[in-house]
Amino acid sequence: MMRIQLPICVEDKQKLRSFDYIYLTGKLYTMRDAAHKRLLQMKKDGLPLPIDLNDACIYYTGPTPEKNGHAGSIGPTTAYRMDAFMGELPMINCTIGKGPRAPFVRDMAKKGVLYLDAIGGIGAKLSLQVRSIRLIAFEDLGPEAIYELQVEDFPVIVAYDVIGNTIFQGE
Repeated sequence: MMRIQLPICVEDKQKLRSFDYIYLTGKLYTMRDAAHKRLLQMKKDGLPLPIDLNDACIYYTGPTPEKNGHAGSIGPTTAYRMDAFMGELPMINCTIGKGPRAPFVRDMAKKGVLYLDAIGGIGAKLSLQVRSIRLIAFEDLGPEAIYELQVEDFPVIVAYDVIGNTIFQGE
């Protein structure tokens, strides 16, 4: 088990291997389909993006509403649905979701955009690792808005590493 500071530095990416269980600390941005579509439209229209995606860590989740000042459930969503947007984004640091991805995403991991797998079904437990949550953009999208999460010891598994290994059978 390793503790990793976000964004993941090049040296750590070189050490990490598929199946490594790691704990992340730092800033994550939440995004799902609707937020991706809006960002790409803004980019196409030449508008400034609400966040700097260069070297950002993106978590595919739709947080449930906060309760008593704490983050609601933040379980991962199926990452494959976001593959259509991957080639259009700036060079991000890593993505977090669940399930296998398109082959080109695995190739992106070889270039340093790691894919990390969060365990599905434990969204309430994962929310305990969120120290703060802040709305960044697209409030009208509700849970599909972009939120900034400050996390501490957020557990994930390296799904695709920089040498091409994967945790998914048949890939």
